[in-house]
Amino acid sequence: MTPRFQVRADYDDRTITVYQAYPPAMADAALRAGHFVPPFSFGRMTWIKPSFLWLMHRSNWARKPGQERVLAVRITRQGWEEALSQAVLTTGDPAAVARAPVHVQWDPERSARGAALNHYSIQVGVGRGLIRTFTDDWGVGLTDLTPLVRKTAALVQGGQSAKAQRLLPPERVYPLPGPLEAHLCRG
Repeated sequence: MTPRFQVRADYDDRTITVYQAYPPAMADAALRAGHFVPPFSFGRMTWIKPSFLWLMHRSNWARKPGQERVLAVRITRQGWEEALSQAVLTTGDPAAVARAPVHVQWDPERSARGAALNHYSIQVGVGRGLIRTFTDDWGVGLTDLTPLVRKTAALVQGGQSAKAQRLLPPERVYPLPGPLEAHLCRG
């Protein structure tokens, strides 16, 4: 049985992939530069998600206005864990949440068809005080997944879920250090 709160992600020894959806102009500028540049906003919280399917649910498979492009953002595991160490659960004390540099919320994980599952996916809001660190220090690469998203969505919509499943990024349980897991995985 899958634990209710568990970080699942595509990661290796040094990095973890998180996903974000953007308007075309923002995605194109970032991809050309190899990192985030304007019109990306450095003055507001940005939400990163290690669950590909949760982002597909959120962006309606890159069909929502302003979310037509999906980027895989590879960041260092050190940066990821640093962000999580500064996080406050959004279900906590409102004053503490307002002051926190990083917000964590848990939302039902989704199937390829968008159905809510019985376990939760982590969403991490990186506050404006850490945005430059996220983009300039933790980031190691950007990949445009929009063509993959469109192909996978067409398969899902065409009733070919098994073929679609084979295209999904590989996600497995991310080994959070004990104190982080105790702090964040209580929903």
